[in-house]
Amino acid sequence: MASALKIREPTASERTIVVSGLPVGLLKDQLVKHYFQNEGGHVEEVIYPSRTKGVAYIIFKEKKVAQNIIRQRKYPLASKPQLTVSHFSEKVFNYVMAILDLSVFRTQIVLESLVMDLKKKIPTLNFSPLGPSGKISVKGSFLAIMKLKQVLISKAISPLENHRKCAGERRNQNRQNPGSILQRSKNSAAALGTSVPKAARSQGTLVLDTDTFFYLKHKCEFYELTLSKYHILCQERVDGDVTTICLQDAHDGSRSSSVRHVKELIEEWAQDLQLELRKETLVLEGRGDGEKRNIKRACEHLCYRYLRVLINLHSTHIDIIGPSSDTFLFKTELVKCARQKVTEGGGLNELARPKTNDT
Repeated sequence: MASALKIREPTASERTIVVSGLPVGLLKDQLVKHYFQNEGGHVEEVIYPSRTKGVAYIIFKEKKVAQNIIRQRKYPLASKPQLTVSHFSEKVFNYVMAILDLSVFRTQIVLESLVMDLKKKIPTLNFSPLGPSGKISVKGSFLAIMKLKQVLISKAISPLENHRKCAGERRNQNRQNPGSILQRSKNSAAALGTSVPKAARSQGTLVLDTDTFFYLKHKCEFYELTLSKYHILCQERVDGDVTTICLQDAHDGSRSSSVRHVKELIEEWAQDLQLELRKETLVLEGRGDGEKRNIKRACEHLCYRYLRVLINLHSTHIDIIGPSSDTFLFKTELVKCARQKVTEGGGLNELARPKTNDT
C-alpha cells in the first residue's frame, strides 16, 4: 500500500485543473456532467465551491485527460460567459501582504534604521509608513516575503552572537589579568551562564521557523541521517514560531569543520522546504466533542494517503503542513469528513484505502 501511495500522491497536482468563470448557482454535478465528463476521462474529485468565488478544482484520474482539457483553455457555456481552465500550480502565492510588529527590535536598533536596511536588502518589497507602535505592512512576492522572514530571524538572534563575542573577550581579559576575575564574575557570570547554552557558545547555531523544523525532523530522513553520518550532537529549543538548533561535534569539537558543513546542509534544506511548504489550519473551537473526535480520527486515516503531510494536533486547532496541493486536498477531505456522521464500519475506513484507476 505504501509504495502505491508514494506513486500516486506526487501526481495529484498534475491531474488537477483550475476552472474559473463559473456562474452563480452552478452545481458540482452539472459542471462535470455537461462540460468535462465527455472529454474521455473519469473525474476523480470536484472541489466546488472553493475559497475563491467562481473557481472550482477538478481532479481527473489520468494526467493526459487534464492536459488535453487545458490545451483547449476556453469552454463555452449556454450563456455569454466562458469557463477558463488552467494548470493547478504548487506556487500558489504570487502576491502577499504581511503586517510586521518590529517593536521587538526597539532595544537593539532604531526602528526607522531597521526599515531602511530592509528596503535596501529587499528592494522588491513595498513598505508602508512605520506606525508609532512599531507595526508596518509589507507587500510583495511570496519569495520576497520569505527572504524578509529570514533576514528578520537572523537579526533576532544577533544578541546571542553578541553574548558569544562578549564571552570570548572576557576569557581573553581573564588570561591577561587573572586578579580581576572574581570581581567581574560577581556582576556578570550568572547572567551569561543562563542566557547562552554551552553548545551554542562552542559550536554552530541555527534558527529556523518552527513549522519548517518540525517538518524537517519528522518528515525528512535527511535530518537524522546527516547528524548521525557526521557524528553531530544536537540540542533543539522550540520557542513559539522560532526554533534554535545548537550543533556540536560528538568528539569534543575536534572537527569543527563537520559542524559547519552540517549547518550549511540543514540551512539549504530548510530554505528549500520554506519555498515548498504551506500550512493550513483547521479551527476546532466551537465544534462539538463528537465532531472533534471524528476530525482527529479522520486525520489519522488521511495521513496514510497523504504521506507528505505533517499534522500537529492542538486543543484549539489542527495545523496541516506540506506541499500546497497536498495540504489543500487534505483539509478539503478533512472538512468533508467532519460534516458526515462517521460509523464504526464505514466512513473513515474508506479514507485509509488508496484510490485505484478503474480497469
